Amino acid sequence: MNLTITLIVVLYMLMMLAIGYYSSKKISTNTDFMVAGRRLGPLLMAGTLAATEIGGGSSLGVVANAYGSWGMSASWYIIAMGIAFMILIPLAPKFRASSVKTVPEYFRRRYDKFSGGFSAIIMMMALVGLTAGQFKASASILEVMLGLDYTTSLIIVTIVITVYAVMGGLWSVTLTDFIQVFLIVIGMIIAIPFALNLAGGWSTIKQTVPAEHLSLTKGIGGWGQIAGFVIMYVATFSVGQEAVSRYYAARDGKAAVQGSILAAIVNFIFAFIPVILGLAMLSLFNQNLLDANVIDALKNNSRYALPALAVATMPAVVTGILFAGIISATMSSADSDLLGAGSIFGNDLYKIFIRKGAKDKEVMLVTKITMVVVSLFSLVTALYANNILTLLAFSFTLRAAGTFVPYVMGHFWKKSSSAGSIASILIGSIVFFLMDKKILPSIPKVNNIIPALLISLVAFYAFSLIFPPKEQTFDLMYEED
Repeated sequence: MNLTITLIVVLYMLMMLAIGYYSSKKISTNTDFMVAGRRLGPLLMAGTLAATEIGGGSSLGVVANAYGSWGMSASWYIIAMGIAFMILIPLAPKFRASSVKTVPEYFRRRYDKFSGGFSAIIMMMALVGLTAGQFKASASILEVMLGLDYTTSLIIVTIVITVYAVMGGLWSVTLTDFIQVFLIVIGMIIAIPFALNLAGGWSTIKQTVPAEHLSLTKGIGGWGQIAGFVIMYVATFSVGQEAVSRYYAARDGKAAVQGSILAAIVNFIFAFIPVILGLAMLSLFNQNLLDANVIDALKNNSRYALPALAVATMPAVVTGILFAGIISATMSSADSDLLGAGSIFGNDLYKIFIRKGAKDKEVMLVTKITMVVVSLFSLVTALYANNILTLLAFSFTLRAAGTFVPYVMGHFWKKSSSAGSIASILIGSIVFFLMDKKILPSIPKVNNIIPALLISLVAFYAFSLIFPPKEQTFDLMYEED
């Protein structure tokens, strides 16, 4: 591997560690650690929201899908995220006004301990699985880019992410995310002129790829699939600790709204960048202009064809920046998943069920220890148990199927009750699980989360009316911090 490329990537890793050390000096309370002292302005909020959701799937994955059967319509994978951030604008100030640290804390204080405990377990399962998946993706990218073996790459990624996240909490994650989203966007933008030049320009690309690849809807499966993406993102962003914690950390409701708008704009701008790169690669392949190494990469795993193409066609400095951006895409998601898992265990399981009334400093220590344990588990999982990754990541959508309705309705409907929350969580989750496992029939071309959410809503509404709350209020039960 070129020394310049390696040096740029190493400097990027060292920068992340330096930010973690700097951020650790800003941490004095659990609120500082979990929600960055609630001091994020619009720019930092937008950067960390965008970076958290633009992961490997939104960078290399979209390049691969654009190259493959999706074509231009692969852009909807990212555009749908931007639409979701726009839809969340009315919710943003309400999220911030709740002044909680985690989603399960909201359930506990709005409804009851069961809702808080059940949601904590299901959400932590999702975050552990997602952390393992992002570690695996980051290591695989580092392996391809720097020519290291997979195990060494995984250990490096695990250490770097864990150290800076544990040192500085959400403040560290936010600052690194801000740099990472810049690298992701700029790195891929810089790569476009080289890819276009090699392919003979955009006009040549249009002539050398199938016509359906230039459609905005055909490859992805039509407007129904696009709507499903938007609904899935709205649901998962609303209750996913890795995303909603940014709203909790906003300086105020106005900053939360502005951050959501800016994050949406970043997604809209970024959406077509990996698509152009994917179509350029397809054009190069059809013109027989690709190097043999790139063709081998396409055969083995199309996700890593872009790094192979970069090495073959771009200057070392440009390739190094692109590589740093691609690695940062997965690392920016991994650190958020890791922090979310630690925060939920410390704040909603340890403090409530294991050691009731644990003090602030103790909870923060337990959160950090949990993050290290989750990192080690994710390391082992990424090394040996690929099938477990699929099982754990399944709960990413499962968590939203049951918790989205009571979480959102709790902010808008005073008649929301504990019975409604419990019924909604259990029934929505069970229906999604049964449909996903083919025990219940799925609706053709409809994401399983959509019928699960509808049934969850009916259950929530019915049980809230049958078993109404003792007091109709939006106020949360008081807890000592």
